[in-house]
Amino acid sequence: MILITLLVLLSGGILLSGVYWLMIHRSNGSLYSGGIKRHYILYVPANLDLTKPNALVISLHGFGDWPAHQMRMSRWNDLADKEGFIVVYPMGTKVPLRWKLYEYQQPANNPTTDIRFIAELIKHLEQKYNIDSSRIYANGFSNGGGMAHALSCALPGQIAAFGSVSGAYFYPLTACRTTCAVPAILFHGTADAVVPYAGGPTQRFPYDFVSLPDFARELATRNGCTATPSTEQISQKVHSITYTACANNADVVFYSIEGGGHSWPGGKAMPRWVVGKTTQEIDATRLMWGFFQSHPLPDDKESS
Repeated sequence: MILITLLVLLSGGILLSGVYWLMIHRSNGSLYSGGIKRHYILYVPANLDLTKPNALVISLHGFGDWPAHQMRMSRWNDLADKEGFIVVYPMGTKVPLRWKLYEYQQPANNPTTDIRFIAELIKHLEQKYNIDSSRIYANGFSNGGGMAHALSCALPGQIAAFGSVSGAYFYPLTACRTTCAVPAILFHGTADAVVPYAGGPTQRFPYDFVSLPDFARELATRNGCTATPSTEQISQKVHSITYTACANNADVVFYSIEGGGHSWPGGKAMPRWVVGKTTQEIDATRLMWGFFQSHPLPDDKESS
């Protein structure tokens, strides 16, 4: 009886492991980049008019997360149905899945291969769909938010604007190409226990995270913003800081969520005991899209 029970538990564990593997590796598209098969989930609304150029939104999962969960959490597909654009959710590498940004100085973690993958993914999709090259946007969560920033630095002639939620920024601003400023919209909770609002290491990750207010200010400086930033109380626990009068209309907007955790504002909530509070006072996806719409690439964009 004990042997039978052990066999059942073992087979059940194998089955659950298999289901988990299939879940995190779910995709509907792939391409070879750098000799490696890379995967993604693509969403094209059924009613989208493919005879005209459409915007492309690239949404990047966090460390240990996966594309299908990023899709459900952010709810970009729902907005794509209403507003009419294409969304793609690329997949990172290694186990757990990630984008190579941590410990940037180490060659093994250099994000060059991931940046190449996204650049080739854009070209791959442009060959299949009628994509407006002036309206390609990157966004992401946590490690994916840091990757969205890295893309804006490395591909300023392709990424019109980027958005980030609970972003972990390890790609140094000094490595950014300075010839083209890229608009940015950022969201971060003051009670984020994974990527701390004030910067520094955490119990979970011994990395020297940047201070989010400092990062937003430094990003605005890099973008040539000269006006005094304006602040606005958006809701009871959300306020924004906006930097304007920037080069190439590359505004920087930073939303601070008082008591907010490591979560996507307005998105599908994750377990509170894991990530903290998920605010519903604002919708990060909708705010990003509104920001993206007003920030296409300038006419004199840099060729990539």
